[in-house]
Amino acid sequence: MVNAGDMNGSGNLMDFLDEPFPDVGTYEDFHTIDWLREKSRDTDRHRKITSKSKESIWEFIKSLLDAWSGWVVMLLIGLLAGTLAGVIDLAVDWMTDLKEGVCLSAFWYSHEQCCWTSNETTFDDRDKCPQWQKWSELLVNQSEGASAYILNYFLYIMWALCFAFLAVSLVRVFAPYACGSGIPEIKTILSGFIIRGYLGKWTLLIKTVTLVLVVSSGLSLGKEGPLVHVACCCGNFFSSLFSKYSKNEGKRREVLSAAAAAGVSVAFGAPIGGVLFSLEEVSYYFPLKTLWRSFFAALVAAFTLRSINPFGNSRLVLFYVEYHTPWYMAELFPFILLGVFGGLWGTLFIRCNIAWCRRRKTTRLGKYPVLEVIVITAITAIIAYPNPYTRRSTSELISELFNDCGALESSQLCDYINDPNMTRPVDDIPDRPAGPGVYTAMWQLALALVFKIVITIFTFGMKIPSGLFIPSMAVGAMAGRMVGIGVEQLAYHHHDWIIFRNWCRPGADCVTPGLYAMVGAAACLGGVTRMTVSLVVIMFELTGGLEYIVPLMAAAVTSKWVADAFGKEGIYEAHIHLNGYPFLDVKDEFTHRTLATDVMRPRRGEAPLSVLTQDSMTVEDVETLIKETDYNGFPVVVSKDSERLNGFAQRRELILAIKNARQRQDGVVSNSIVYFTEDPPELPPNSPHPLKLRRILNLSPFTVTDHTPMETVVDIFRKLGLRQCLVTRSGRLLGIITKKDVLRHMAQMANQDPESIMFN
Repeated sequence: MVNAGDMNGSGNLMDFLDEPFPDVGTYEDFHTIDWLREKSRDTDRHRKITSKSKESIWEFIKSLLDAWSGWVVMLLIGLLAGTLAGVIDLAVDWMTDLKEGVCLSAFWYSHEQCCWTSNETTFDDRDKCPQWQKWSELLVNQSEGASAYILNYFLYIMWALCFAFLAVSLVRVFAPYACGSGIPEIKTILSGFIIRGYLGKWTLLIKTVTLVLVVSSGLSLGKEGPLVHVACCCGNFFSSLFSKYSKNEGKRREVLSAAAAAGVSVAFGAPIGGVLFSLEEVSYYFPLKTLWRSFFAALVAAFTLRSINPFGNSRLVLFYVEYHTPWYMAELFPFILLGVFGGLWGTLFIRCNIAWCRRRKTTRLGKYPVLEVIVITAITAIIAYPNPYTRRSTSELISELFNDCGALESSQLCDYINDPNMTRPVDDIPDRPAGPGVYTAMWQLALALVFKIVITIFTFGMKIPSGLFIPSMAVGAMAGRMVGIGVEQLAYHHHDWIIFRNWCRPGADCVTPGLYAMVGAAACLGGVTRMTVSLVVIMFELTGGLEYIVPLMAAAVTSKWVADAFGKEGIYEAHIHLNGYPFLDVKDEFTHRTLATDVMRPRRGEAPLSVLTQDSMTVEDVETLIKETDYNGFPVVVSKDSERLNGFAQRRELILAIKNARQRQDGVVSNSIVYFTEDPPELPPNSPHPLKLRRILNLSPFTVTDHTPMETVVDIFRKLGLRQCLVTRSGRLLGIITKKDVLRHMAQMANQDPESIMFN
């Protein structure tokens, strides 16, 4: 062992930390990453690879592989996300139909596929074929009558309960993180928060399986939000295969942003909408490079889904529509009214759903998640079966509501009274008076609308995968279709009114009720999520209605204005706050005139700040400080008297460094001096081996003065993604502001409970 005297004299001491040791630079669960540090580490890594690439051909090839690894990850994410989405679509189609009957020729065929393969299907009865049998036909050989109806009704409920029970049990036992939509948590993770296991392999597997089960059970939820979570799980899995991403949490989040785009791309068949959704709604840090990679991942995912062709219509989505009539300026008024309805529905839904979820968290209700799912499923199935519009899957319902009434449509919504003398082309059918089928459909839709509004409030947030896009669109599409039929009949019966005279002559096809359904769907989705640009792009990619961008924009903007008048938070932000995630929203404005000194800790009357000195504390002193406090890091000062700032050391890295030093470096004992300077301090002879920890010291921690306005501090935290910021005056350390302090202060200023932002 080298004695301390020799050590003090030698200038080239071995610093064991010059070699990186395991887990340094990683973060604990439920902690925030340091964006600046991650960026600086990636820059150092890139610089090292670039300088090495000039040394040999092999190093040059390695540098090329490193540069291409990002694109390879995007390709893999796109392929897996597209494949999973296709499999989910096919499985949902089959299992939804399984509640009503089975295909005798091949039990794995859905109703539609079964009748496609039949040679005995007629055009008028295209849904009926001998190969497809309802359960009553199969079990008691009856297709009509009360007993057949009751048996089908009973089996419909039993299948729904079976699917829902299996889903909630799988989530509860194997992957508790697989519940919910996943978008609030994805937003939080992308802002720099660590939730270990949330994007793990078990979560991916269980979420994929249970998503099929819950959508098939007929509950009022969609698969679109959870598909974003599934795609991000794929992104996390593939990024762990490349050290460039697995060892850098900042770079990993760039991959997850692109994966979110791929998720929306396959959920809606909207690659551009997916990229814009990731940019507008979920991402926190979105550099230009991530934009290109998101575009590529969304393209590959959409291409993969198109190759699988799950809907059999050579489209990426179930509800592709083609309208043949233009819209007119006078129609902007009903479109804006639908926007107002969407905004009001969004506000009502957010307030009621958050109140119900809060009740679930704070009362005994939350202790019985399985029972809650079973009860809601039973109520949904019992009420949904008698109404043909709620019995079918929500995607099929939206598809029917979006459809224009052509000559070949057999839906009740298209039961108009035809003029026998009509000799018009098939795609240009004039407005006609509504028949009895339309009036029946109207009151059934009205009942379905009320049911959907109420049941979705209780369904979203249960311990099963649950998306909100499809139920919101269904509410808007039902309201829109009813408004559309109303305007159409008004125009038909009163074509001499001044507003209709210019554009709606007798015998003209001037109002398209399906377009109103599309606009209503966009308005309601916008009211709940507060999306604007990405929403409009998703809607016209979803439906192929390029001509109708202006009505969609008008409805989306109106719904956002109306909803914002009652509260700025969308449903995802509301759930982030409910769960207490430390999420600093870029959209929030801070306008209060407070200073850094009002927020920093320690406050007056509190114990002084826990600090480390640069060269006068022993290993035992540092370990005691770590044991007695739960802070994530400690400022390092020159001495406790001067309090001049030297740097900042993370708690986790101090623990790891001391543990490794005791294992790997001889002579490090409890009374060894810990120093953070370049040269060791002057020590008396025969002192134990000192421990140099300069490598783990952040020499450039972010500092502000005590008179910095909090508006500026909040902006710095948002734009730089800081974990903490030190407060100084004339170089002397006064206190510290952490991200949670900022969030607490913002909650206090908004007259909310400051402790409500703590993660629970």
